[in-house]
Amino acid sequence: MAIEKVKTYFRQWNLEDKILEFEVSSATVELAADALGCEPKRIAKTLSFKRDDNCILIVTAGDAKIDNRKYKEKFGIKAKMLAPDEVIEFVGHAVGGVCPFAIKQGAPVYLDDSLQRFHTVFPACGSSNSAIELTIPELEKYSNYIEWVDVCKGWNENEQ
Repeated sequence: MAIEKVKTYFRQWNLEDKILEFEVSSATVELAADALGCEPKRIAKTLSFKRDDNCILIVTAGDAKIDNRKYKEKFGIKAKMLAPDEVIEFVGHAVGGVCPFAIKQGAPVYLDDSLQRFHTVFPACGSSNSAIELTIPELEKYSNYIEWVDVCKGWNENEQ
């Protein structure tokens, strides 16, 4: 079970007890926000995209949407989300619990600028009823991210 892999992953920092498990689903931004009692924009959703024979993971704020033009400028390819079976194959977590922790080798993680406006965010932990509250520096550390990117829209009031 993927949540057990994530608990083991966080055990190296003695943080497995910070993982929250809910009696209800947290598989979508709205469900996760309801389960946590927070604003949907503070849910750190992990999106998985096809890239050659592997994938790219992008962690974004709950209210952000991928901007196809920005994505193509950054990665040189059209944004194409993985099919559910590909998510398990390339990432190691099922849709609804995808997170940047305890993932398969070769799946690079990028953090979107939409997250930087928060002190803490709530990414999933490998299951459709889990989350962990992390500061942005903690998210950087535990996600093993490659870099911050600006590939989203819909979250910034200053956007045209």
